[in-house]
Amino acid sequence: MKFYDPTGAHYGIPTYPWRLAPDGLATRRQLRAAGLRPGGQDIAAQLKWRSRRYGRRVRTAYLYRVDLARPVRPMTAAKWGALAKANAARRVCPQCRRDAGYTISTSLGTCTACADGHQLAA
Repeated sequence: MKFYDPTGAHYGIPTYPWRLAPDGLATRRQLRAAGLRPGGQDIAAQLKWRSRRYGRRVRTAYLYRVDLARPVRPMTAAKWGALAKANAARRVCPQCRRDAGYTISTSLGTCTACADGHQLAA
């Protein structure tokens, strides 16, 4: 087992291969799915694996102790308002200044009507 180092002698912190981490440890995403957050605790261990998707590079995921995790803080009215404003701003076309009715693609940078008009003019 290439990435099996439960003592942390080689990698500095306990390291496990994909799907072989002990119970009681979870990634940030797993904690979030359970309604938890790391809550300021240090990284307890890590997972390492070679990913076929990313050109056989070594990928790393940090693990946190579930028993030390804290509940996710609830969204306040001010946070909900700020999120709504940010999402609304992503719908406004910077060229024609109209609400596109959808989130504008970052690759185009404008609404599809402006992007098509620009392509036709070129």
